[in-house]
Amino acid sequence: MLKKCDFLVIGSGLAGLSYALKVADQGSVMIISKTEISSTNTAMAQGGIAAVMSPDDSFENHIRDTLVAGAGLCRVGIVEKVVESAPDRIDDLIKWGVKFDFGGDKKINLGREGGHSHRRILHVQDHTGADIHAELLKKVIAHPNIEIFESHFAVDLILNRDFEPRALGSPQCLGAYVFNKAKKQIVEFYSRFTMLATGGAGKTYLYTTNWSGATGDGIAMAYRAGARVANLEFMQFHPTCLYHPGERNFLITEALRGEGAELINNEGVAFAKKFHPQGSLAPRDIVARSIDAEMKRSGAECVYLDITHRTPEFIKERFPLIYKRCLELGIDITKQPIPVVPAAHYLCGGILTDWDGCTDIRGLLTSGENACTGLHGANRLASNSLLECLVFSHNAAEYSLKHMSEFPIADVNEHGYKNFAYQNEDEMIVISHMWDEIRRLMWNYVGIVRSNRRLLRAKTRLDNILSEVQEFYGNARLDPDIIELRNIALVAHLSVQCALKRQESRGIHYNLDFPNTNEVAVETIINANPV
Repeated sequence: MLKKCDFLVIGSGLAGLSYALKVADQGSVMIISKTEISSTNTAMAQGGIAAVMSPDDSFENHIRDTLVAGAGLCRVGIVEKVVESAPDRIDDLIKWGVKFDFGGDKKINLGREGGHSHRRILHVQDHTGADIHAELLKKVIAHPNIEIFESHFAVDLILNRDFEPRALGSPQCLGAYVFNKAKKQIVEFYSRFTMLATGGAGKTYLYTTNWSGATGDGIAMAYRAGARVANLEFMQFHPTCLYHPGERNFLITEALRGEGAELINNEGVAFAKKFHPQGSLAPRDIVARSIDAEMKRSGAECVYLDITHRTPEFIKERFPLIYKRCLELGIDITKQPIPVVPAAHYLCGGILTDWDGCTDIRGLLTSGENACTGLHGANRLASNSLLECLVFSHNAAEYSLKHMSEFPIADVNEHGYKNFAYQNEDEMIVISHMWDEIRRLMWNYVGIVRSNRRLLRAKTRLDNILSEVQEFYGNARLDPDIIELRNIALVAHLSVQCALKRQESRGIHYNLDFPNTNEVAVETIINANPV
């Protein structure tokens, strides 16, 4: 089966939807969502979006905070332009119908989070991402030029070399091979531009705040197609994920700490200021390592976040989602501290991209968590992620509209993607075992604190797993679990390669064998076709 459009969007989070809305008036758009379109990391974002919106704040402050959090690895020019673009992108959200919280003075209610020197977090209580996603989704569904394909899983990109093996010059993306889950067949989507907005790769780790589909699909597809990836060693661990047997990946937003919540140990003692002057509001990498160190010191399975000093009325009004979910699990956060642990949260690296969202492959754009834009450096500043999605999708949209005539839709017949008929149901158990092995291996060996020995052990095992996965994939019928396994195995392997290349400790990446930070910050870039 073959379909054609002007703009193919792979991913249905904020990056994908905002790009689609920006280009849809000028051409046809097809959005690929591997499950329901509402299932994204965006919809799970609690905290908010950072932007300078107060006369007490300044672009200079936001830029400085971002650079400090990024531990010397941010691209300064990118940070400056993103921060300065933020108010305009907030205006886009407001025009699309997002209603941020306002205070009694009829001014936008700005929160504060870790690493920020000022209040600059726009929010909708503690479910900002869900509200933003819902409003954009309404616009997307209503737009006559946008078509949505749910339960369609992008497998690989279509390149000009698929048709012309000896094609000269830069490779060009013509679209994507997409697996229709219901019909269990490949659909070939051809387009002028393909936007990769598949999100992060938190599911490569055993414990994560991410939704179940965060398996690094865009990064894996782009790398297999020939695009460079960078800084994959920088998986940010959110300091506060709810620790409870009834809830595996419920995030406890940093905004609680912005409103005065304090990290305490199992003895009820506040400990964060032992590790950093900002205490519980230090940048995420520092807070996560602080919690890890405190848990190792005490032998406890978790620490606690205490906001009981605030009034019950304030807590219920400001954090209704967290209050309700914790209460369902038997925790009244107005009276009890919340048990928390760090968990894999946000990937600061990804597909190497420029200011326009362009990759190494012509016609292939990227935005959001699967992109390495240079904004986050070695550690993301809280609530800069939704901002990054908006800014780079806006830039990519402007680039696409300006260059549409240079990228004709491929005039081809169906090319065909090999779909093997063989499948032994017993071997599906092997997929489950490999999934579990990769995630445990990454958590134990490529976690908050690392060492060369752990990383080399991880690499040795991942070398074998990747080979096994490739062999399995080459002989098995296509299945969503197999496609995801192929992707997380590759992204995990690339992440370990990046970690081994970084012989220092910087930001999120802390290596016991290289505890110092090098004077010169260098990105860890992996070429798709190394010499």
